[in-house]
Amino acid sequence: MSMMSLLAMILIAAIPLSLVLAAIPAGVYSRLVHFSELQRWRCAWVGVQLVAAITLALIAITVTVGLPVRPESGRRVHDVLTHLFSLDLIRLVLLALLSVMGLVVVKFSKRYLSGDPAVGRYLRWLLLTLAAVALVFISNHLVLFAAGWIAISLSLHQLLMFFPERPRAALGAHKKFLLARVAEISLLTAFWLLWRQHGTTSIDEIIAAYAVPVDLSLEEQVAAVLIAVTALIKCAQLPVHGWLIQVVEAPTPVSALLHAGVINLGGFLLILFAPLFLQVPAAQWLVLVIAGLTTVLAALIMTKRISVKVRLAWSTSAQMGLMLVECALGMLELALLHLLAHSAYKAHAFLTTGSEVQQHIRRSLVTIQQPAARHWWLALIPALILTSLAAYLSSLTHATAQPLSVWLLLMLALTALVAMRSAAVGWFSSVLLAIGVTAAYVVLKTALTPVVGTLHPKLLPQMFAAADVWGLVLFAALFALWWVLRWRAHWTWIERLSIALFAGLYLDEWFTRMTLRIWPARLPRRANPKQTMTVTHQKTYQETVQETGL
Repeated sequence: MSMMSLLAMILIAAIPLSLVLAAIPAGVYSRLVHFSELQRWRCAWVGVQLVAAITLALIAITVTVGLPVRPESGRRVHDVLTHLFSLDLIRLVLLALLSVMGLVVVKFSKRYLSGDPAVGRYLRWLLLTLAAVALVFISNHLVLFAAGWIAISLSLHQLLMFFPERPRAALGAHKKFLLARVAEISLLTAFWLLWRQHGTTSIDEIIAAYAVPVDLSLEEQVAAVLIAVTALIKCAQLPVHGWLIQVVEAPTPVSALLHAGVINLGGFLLILFAPLFLQVPAAQWLVLVIAGLTTVLAALIMTKRISVKVRLAWSTSAQMGLMLVECALGMLELALLHLLAHSAYKAHAFLTTGSEVQQHIRRSLVTIQQPAARHWWLALIPALILTSLAAYLSSLTHATAQPLSVWLLLMLALTALVAMRSAAVGWFSSVLLAIGVTAAYVVLKTALTPVVGTLHPKLLPQMFAAADVWGLVLFAALFALWWVLRWRAHWTWIERLSIALFAGLYLDEWFTRMTLRIWPARLPRRANPKQTMTVTHQKTYQETVQETGL
């Protein structure tokens, strides 16, 4: 067992190291050693394949002998590695997600950037970004976790500035750079306060101290609030969301990596520190209010945008808000399921934006029949039955109380699904689809419950009921506003609301002005594309100028 534990810890440490080593031949140019484009791609491909192989080996070890043990073994290497790194079921699942995303993004990038003279620079920062994400997932040391967190932002900034001549990309990257520094200061301060309180840098030991309800000091409460602030900034919640909308001008695989992996780290942070976070009402309400409002507003704004990539960006902001709300309600297994499902969906959505544009055009040419009142009433019946059944089955495997707001959201979603489909394709087939969606939801949610562990029944504070009411109000408002925006667009006040939503409620304009006053940015001028870009990207630039009016 000791040897298997040592082997597992060595494999864990080898994951970010293999990506860093792959970045050297793939992305570094040397006058003495010159790698062809094909050799660079091969090095990158070998690096991500090695990460996938290591992850599979860790899964095999976990299945056969269990997770690596962390007691003192007397072996210096083992003790050092267990102090620096950790592996539990959550981290193992996220490493598997990272492996899949790495393989998909690198394979797509080879075709997308074929012949680009800056491919070496792209691969260097792509592999280093993946290495930094892996480091955050496996870190058990506060300093190592913070170092990986900072490295993600710095390397991702280089990817977002892959086309430095694009003004919108430069503006978005500038705002992202400044917000990342604020989030890092917040995270470092929280870690310093936790270190002062516990006298250890081991994340596992710190989290274990909050496994049961305890009387928290002021420093611990401030640390929880700062962790919540870090997660909100990382997940691009309103009003600090604008950079996420503007950096869609980065290469498509970069957008896929950002939306499918990097931006989810805010949710991972809250899930990891949930035992502390769930005991501080101020931190919970901060997330519930900001993330809750972001969920509603961003989802409505998305319906009014035209550009496919911009719609996907707004969708990401809304989905991240909902994931954070689930964390604040104590639904950690649902938040993890949301994280995984969103990653898979957004990676596919961004990497297939070409076909998505064609489908969007086809859908816009088809007149959607408005569901009649009977369609909504007939849809409500199976939605109520399926939601009640799902809630009952979930209560059998969940020790803590289930918030009603989550089940209301599921019921409303199933009602809309059945009503809109039944008006077009029939009621029976729509109900069958709703049954399949509900079954998949229950099975996946149940499967992930042991992954996140069971919260102490008394861990949720007394404000849980009030938080649930807040969730009920938010989700009911979201459904009602979506309905009138879609089917009553001719009303005068709805027309005015649609204009404001199309402009994003002007929140980003306000934030951009404030940002540029605090820290001005030298944005690129509208230079001649022939002087600033290769022929491959001239069309993209000209289309961007025409569409955005920059």
